[in-house]
Amino acid sequence: MDFTFTEDQLAFREAISRFLMTEAPPEMLREIWDTDDGRSPELRSKMAAQGLTALSVPEALGGLGMDDVAWALMTQELGYYAIADSMADTAYVATGLLSALPEATPRRDEMLSKIAEGDARFAVGHPVNPLVADVHLADVILLEHNGEIHSVRRESIGFERNPSIDSSRRLSRITFSPSDETRIVDAAQGQAIWNQTLNRGALAVAGQSIGLAQRMLDLSIDYVVQRKQFGKPIGSFQAVKHHLAQVAEKIEFAKPVLYRAAHALAQGEANVDLHVSHAKLACCEAAWLAARHGIQVHGAMGYTWEVDLQMFMKRAWALDSSWGDRAFHKSRVATAVLADGAPIGPQFTFGE
Repeated sequence: MDFTFTEDQLAFREAISRFLMTEAPPEMLREIWDTDDGRSPELRSKMAAQGLTALSVPEALGGLGMDDVAWALMTQELGYYAIADSMADTAYVATGLLSALPEATPRRDEMLSKIAEGDARFAVGHPVNPLVADVHLADVILLEHNGEIHSVRRESIGFERNPSIDSSRRLSRITFSPSDETRIVDAAQGQAIWNQTLNRGALAVAGQSIGLAQRMLDLSIDYVVQRKQFGKPIGSFQAVKHHLAQVAEKIEFAKPVLYRAAHALAQGEANVDLHVSHAKLACCEAAWLAARHGIQVHGAMGYTWEVDLQMFMKRAWALDSSWGDRAFHKSRVATAVLADGAPIGPQFTFGE
């Protein structure tokens, strides 16, 4: 089994990273998040022009046709630069859901084409998330009802805004009336698609968490090199080195778990739930530790609005329970690992 990334995947990641480095610095994000909508149509248009919204739309509909493995790289960049939920929700989660619909589903191809062009915003509501991100700007909201998939316009639902500790998030609690007109797939077909959607949402959070952890580690390293105590940079003290080394270790051990889960999802493997939940737990733990140790090396000032660390720290905290909290994912791992005859052991890791 070949786990190396293709040249196209790596080149696209590098291009997006360079773009976001220039177009989404922390000072610009602060200005955007201070607005009521919390979003920049100009920045989103530029990201669409870079091809991000078209990444996993089928080529026949104007997309690039890349799979979950490519998104395992891309979500890390979205996390590293603290890009808002709506990008991954539309370009990855909603696109995956729509692509899984039967081809004869009304407006399926039209919606995917609009996503590829950057002309549509989608919000995705799943029972595991009591609050839905970016409903206030979404053109279409995809919602679950008893296993069915419903597609509704923003003006057809009720929603109440809910504040978040993370300034980048715009969350709402939704009420809507399901009907034959809003239903696009029945429960018989919808249940499997919703399970895929849950896994993609969790994998998107896992990738972003790794990106957030790396950004917090980089910020902490920069700080301890510059901050001096007793005439020396505090980064020269062994205790500080140990804190940051622990974070680096967590990140490096979580990455292969993320990539394995992305491969399982892309290939439709039977044990994909196990791999995705493992990735969610490992990646969120890395981000949590990066935030904790980042605060320790920064001191109390790390919480303040003026310091960039708090932007990524609060986002890591908020995403930790998104698309399934730790108890949910630990339960899925336990169910798979403790099952009778569970294929656990090195001989089962890669199959035949």
